[in-house]
Amino acid sequence: MKVLVIGGGGREHAICESVRRNPSVEKIYCAPGNAGIGEIAQCVDIGPMEFTALADFAGKQKIDLTIVGMDDPLVGGIVDEFEKRGLRAFGPRRNAAILEGSKAFSKDLMKKYGIPTAAYETFTDADEALSYLRTKAKFPIVLKADGLALGKGVLICSELAEAEDGVRQIMLDKKFGSAGNAMVVEEFMTGREVSVLAFTDGKTIRPMTSAQDHKRAYDQDLGPNTGGMGTFSPSPFYTPEIAEYCREHIYEPTVKAMSSEGRPFVGIIFFGLMLTQDGPKVLEYNARFGDPEAQVVLPRMKTDLVQVVCACLEGKLDQIELSFEDNAAVCVVLASEGYPIHYEKGIPIYGLEAFSGKEDVYCYHAGTKLADGRIVTNGGRVMGITALGRNLQEARRKAYEATEWVDFANKYMRHDIGKAIDEA
Repeated sequence: MKVLVIGGGGREHAICESVRRNPSVEKIYCAPGNAGIGEIAQCVDIGPMEFTALADFAGKQKIDLTIVGMDDPLVGGIVDEFEKRGLRAFGPRRNAAILEGSKAFSKDLMKKYGIPTAAYETFTDADEALSYLRTKAKFPIVLKADGLALGKGVLICSELAEAEDGVRQIMLDKKFGSAGNAMVVEEFMTGREVSVLAFTDGKTIRPMTSAQDHKRAYDQDLGPNTGGMGTFSPSPFYTPEIAEYCREHIYEPTVKAMSSEGRPFVGIIFFGLMLTQDGPKVLEYNARFGDPEAQVVLPRMKTDLVQVVCACLEGKLDQIELSFEDNAAVCVVLASEGYPIHYEKGIPIYGLEAFSGKEDVYCYHAGTKLADGRIVTNGGRVMGITALGRNLQEARRKAYEATEWVDFANKYMRHDIGKAIDEA
């Protein structure tokens, strides 16, 4: 098989690593890829939103399977373009990817089909949103840009002045671009956050092992929202009883709801959950592997990824039993200091050779590139250091030890990834 992976971050690096374990895969391409991915796949200089060029490439190279890692191309309809050409691409079509592409759509879907989530209101007019916040809102409250915003379009506001400023940022200043044309104002929920990724072929759903993300930039969950500063798997708070409740009340109803709406979802649904006192509720949906959740879930997956992907595309997921190692994984993101606001790129990275030959520690590249024969930083999140262990405590210790193996001038990381483990 020839496989093409679309994207260039840590998630795509983890996908490529899993794909290459399949003995029938003879060649992996990644568009656009990064310096780390380039060591195991052939990087192709085509942007993820260049659908025609990507489909042309896949046709010319006789690609057997394309796996779309990123949200933007899925929401934009890349799978539809590939299918038009008779090419196999894994991920939801455009009309199903709206599950992530519009928070207003996903909230309305949950309301219509009785899927537990926070109370909310949707606004397309800033003055109406401000009026609601001034007269009816209870604080703290959550403001969400309707569209895609690189995981950063969510503001938690503790008082009215903060919320008023949030409306200005999202709807008037368009800090998140067209994602802020509409805005969801949502009840603030408290509890443990858990992420569960699940494969689906549009009928059957197979949840993967759980994970827990850390979105804030600084220790103790302070600072601005980022794309993710680290994660661990499994979550000790996601018990078998909670998993069964979610299967019955959230996972299966979501797949059925999308099918009932004429939007059958084939691909991966990411369920962002809040474990509240009233039971698990959906915080958000994503339409693809999470990043950095993929970096702790995929290394623990025993079932072959390519086999599962093909079963989804063939409508045969009911014939697959997913299994995961009885271990744990922790990923610590090494970022450029100043991320997610202002940071420098092009800084040389040292020490990467220390990861060579290791079977329980991975260095997943995210924002890196080759420049003049050396690997340099090329983004805010530079790499994710993932370690496996018998339990979460061991995996956490090994991951933090491995963060010391690699260095670059403006290296920054959180030091409390997985600290919640100690409270379990």
